[in-house]
Amino acid sequence: MTDTPDDLTLTRSGLQASGTGRVLLIACGALAREILALRDLNGWDHLDLACLPAILHNHPERITGAVRAAVDKHRASHERICVVYADCGTGGQLQAACAEMGVEMIEGPHCYAFFEGVEAFADKGEVTAFYLTDFLVRQFDAFVWKPLGLDRHPELREMYFGNYETLVYQAQTDDAALTALARDHAARLGLRFERRLTGYGDLATAMERWAVAGR
Repeated sequence: MTDTPDDLTLTRSGLQASGTGRVLLIACGALAREILALRDLNGWDHLDLACLPAILHNHPERITGAVRAAVDKHRASHERICVVYADCGTGGQLQAACAEMGVEMIEGPHCYAFFEGVEAFADKGEVTAFYLTDFLVRQFDAFVWKPLGLDRHPELREMYFGNYETLVYQAQTDDAALTALARDHAARLGLRFERRLTGYGDLATAMERWAVAGR
């Protein structure tokens, strides 16, 4: 069983590969808890994990280069590499880079879609919903409140969130404390609150496929 990494570490510096698995997953640090939980639950010991800093999501133009560098760094030490990012605001650049490098990535525009199921998410067509995952509920101040300057200028809230109606908490785990915290975040933003217990969604499906293929 691998110790769960601290969220602040994943935000700032990521998580280094152990070098013990045949298949390396290069992932966003915001997904580390979920990936490790699925790996340990299913006994996928042949999967190794390297996480890039979660804070890259605030700078999506940097994600493709960071993933490319990580693939180059680890290609010689692993039989197979898979990328646990969706498009994540790269405008198709990450998908193109992965195709060029011959590595598979998870499908979908972002993690909100693949946690809920890409097709189900698209069918909803929600344009007035603001989404949080377990990670973002924990790191709301670091990823939302402070980067938008709302800690210094709360009057900007209407400018940023005036067109939203609902905060949707996509819960990976059934955690009452996280649910209460997510509800508080919705109140801070002046939005209605909705909780959906999505579990791991398409992340679990993709990891199972990679684990089976890598045995």
